[in-house]
Amino acid sequence: MTAATPLLCITGPTASGKSALALRLARELNGEIVSADSMQLYRGLEIGTAQPTAEEQALVPHHLIGCFDWSERIDVTRFVRLADAAIADIRARGRVPIIAGGTGFYVKALLYGLDDLPADPELRRKLDQTYDRDDRFEALRARMRELDPAAEIRWHACRRKLIRALEVRLLTGHSLLELQHGARPLRYRTFARTLQWPPDLLRHRIAERTRTMLRNGWIEEAAAALAAGLAETPTAHQVLGYAVIAEYLAGRLTLEETAERIITRTCQLARRQRTWFRHQHPEALPIPLPGEPLPTLLREWREFIQQDQGYP
Repeated sequence: MTAATPLLCITGPTASGKSALALRLARELNGEIVSADSMQLYRGLEIGTAQPTAEEQALVPHHLIGCFDWSERIDVTRFVRLADAAIADIRARGRVPIIAGGTGFYVKALLYGLDDLPADPELRRKLDQTYDRDDRFEALRARMRELDPAAEIRWHACRRKLIRALEVRLLTGHSLLELQHGARPLRYRTFARTLQWPPDLLRHRIAERTRTMLRNGWIEEAAAALAAGLAETPTAHQVLGYAVIAEYLAGRLTLEETAERIITRTCQLARRQRTWFRHQHPEALPIPLPGEPLPTLLREWREFIQQDQGYP
C-alpha cells in the first residue's frame, strides 16, 4: 500500500454491527480502525458506549477509543484533527485506515470538511451554560423558532446543532442553513458503505444488546461514573442510557422499566441516524442486512483500490 491508500468507511445506525464488520475487514486487509463515535472517545464509559473490548483491540489497533476524561468537551473540529492524524499515521505504516462509527456529523466533517463559519468562544460558552441541558431544551427550541424557524425544523431533535445554529445566527444575522456550502468534494478517496437493517430486526438487536449490557456490568459502570461526577458534565447530556440508569439507582424505575426506556431512546437515535446517512452521505452505498457482506465487500474493495481517482 502507498501513502494514498483510500479510506474504508463503515457507517450505520447504532447496533447495526459496524464495529464487528470493521474488525473483520481490518483483519483481512491489514487495517486499523478509527472510531467515528463521539461517545467512544471517553474512558470510563466502555460498556454503555459499546466500545471494542480489550480482546478486540488486541487483535486490531483501534484509534480514538477511550482517549479522554468525560469532563473534557470534544467538538467536531477537534475530532477531525485527531482523525486526520490517525489516518496519516496508519497510511504511513502501509496499513488501511478503516473509519467505523455512527456519529454522522463527525463522519461527514471528516470526509467533506467543515463549513468555514464564524465562531465566538465566549458567546458559545454562554450559550452552552444557558441551553446545554435537558431542562432548557424546549427554551432553546422556542428561541430558535423565533430567530431561525427553518433551522429549528431541520435540527429540532439535536441540541448541540441548535446551539451552533443559534451562535451563527447571533453572530451574522443569517441562518446557518443560508451560510452552509453546497455539495463539496470528498477530502479523501473513500470506499463507503452504510449498514441497513429492517426496522423491526434492528429494534430486536437493540433490545438484545441493551439487556446484555445491563447484565454485564453497565449498571455498575454507570453507578461509578455518576458517583465520580458524570451527571455534572456536558457529556452526561449526550451519552445514552446513563441518566435512565440513574433513575433506576434512585429507586424510581424497575430494571425492566430501565431496559425498556433505554431501548426506546436507542431506537429513536437509530431512526435519526438512518435519516442522516440516507440524506447526508451520497458516497455511501447501502449494505442490506441480514446476510454475509464480507466476501462482496472484499471483492468490491479490491476493485476500488485499482482505480486511480486522484484523491490525496
